[in-house]
Amino acid sequence: MTSLKVGDKAPEITANDQTGTPFSLKKLAGKKVILYFYPKDDTPGCTKEACNFRDNYSILKKKGLEVVGVSIDDEKKHNKFIDKYELPFTLIADTEKKWYKTTMCGA
Repeated sequence: MTSLKVGDKAPEITANDQTGTPFSLKKLAGKKVILYFYPKDDTPGCTKEACNFRDNYSILKKKGLEVVGVSIDDEKKHNKFIDKYELPFTLIADTEKKWYKTTMCGA
């Protein structure tokens, strides 16, 4: 197991998005993706980070970038976070810590 660095290819793991739909990075094949990991929804640092992506989302999209956030929170919590802060991008519910373990972002 190794840490991901900017530009590394992310591991192919499937987990549910905020709607409960299985999400796989294959769905974004050929696109540049900002895949960011954060500990919990609606905490000060994580909210600031998500809102920064939200505030710059149109610029990122114009540059051909997709934004995907990953945390260990479940779909229900992700939906509350998205609704509260009007987040326009996908959040992945890595409740089993599959991506976290693979990328060494957490235990």
